[in-house]
Amino acid sequence: MNPSEATDRPLRADAVRSRALLLSAARAVFAERGTEASVAEIAQAAGLGKGTVFRHFASKDDLVAAIVDEMVDDLIATAEKLLTADDAAAALREFMTAGIDLQVHNQAFCDVAAGASVRRHPLVRVKIERLDAAVGALVDRARREGAVRDDITGQDVMLLLTGVYQTAAPLLAESPELWQRYLALTFDGLQPQAARPLPQAAPKV
Repeated sequence: MNPSEATDRPLRADAVRSRALLLSAARAVFAERGTEASVAEIAQAAGLGKGTVFRHFASKDDLVAAIVDEMVDDLIATAEKLLTADDAAAALREFMTAGIDLQVHNQAFCDVAAGASVRRHPLVRVKIERLDAAVGALVDRARREGAVRDDITGQDVMLLLTGVYQTAAPLLAESPELWQRYLALTFDGLQPQAARPLPQAAPKV
């Protein structure tokens, strides 16, 4: 079956209700357990049978991709909105805050940021490319305005989001806001004042 076939046909009212329950449960389960959560867990949380899950999504990968797609869409919207903000440095920092906060509160997005296989799903791959472009535009603007050092790229920022989260992650249960300390340290390092040449070129992902 084509991955989209399960969602292309018009849905009856009961199917619409089942799909809404399924997506709501999937958001919650994936947020807590990450992309490794099973279809059985999601079906149980939704009060549905596994067969119902597969009537809406041809595979678990398609279900994970649908949830990840929503999250990345929200982050793209944040980045694109911030492109028109008055302060380029504040806009970039606000975006980085949103990206790290999403990792703190959503294990599925953590998995995606860390390279989970769902990144290869066609739906997710297209959205990540759009996100990369939006972040690149934010960084380009900040660089042009002298708000960050000249050698910083959008890919640098995307990788730093994961780095800041991972630095604070071991202590987040005791200090849930600790990541903000490391974001501040990281953002200071992006500033052009007293910048020294970096030892490696920016990654080309």
